[in-house]
Amino acid sequence: MQGTTRLARLSETDYTIENPEQDVRGRRVVDRQGEEAGTIDDLFFDVAEKRVRLLRVSSGGFLGFGESTILVPVDAVVRVDPEQVQIDETGERIRAAPALEAEVVEDDERIEDVYRYWGYAPFWAGPGYIAPGYPGERRA
Repeated sequence: MQGTTRLARLSETDYTIENPEQDVRGRRVVDRQGEEAGTIDDLFFDVAEKRVRLLRVSSGGFLGFGESTILVPVDAVVRVDPEQVQIDETGERIRAAPALEAEVVEDDERIEDVYRYWGYAPFWAGPGYIAPGYPGERRA
């Protein structure tokens, strides 16, 4: 690990998504089969590189009670359309993801645990890591 990675919650900053059509907050999250798994309520971005790294996904609950919140690496996104974001996982795996604790984004080991759960190397993993582009965009 290369020290402390600084991630910030987009909603708590003055930053915006450059292309508003690519702002996925408020969109439904669906699994491989298209079944709903939650809603993206925030994005965590790498302050140094100005790249979104994690989606914050909330599901369940009523009026804020009983709601579950998880983090999903953007690496897991396979498709985005105006209403939803598809994750390359089963609904069961999405529902079994560890619940989010606020301090997770302030600790590299905890962030690494999130990536490990989803089966991806963390973005700071070293040479050869290629950040995923916006789904549907071509990468160099």
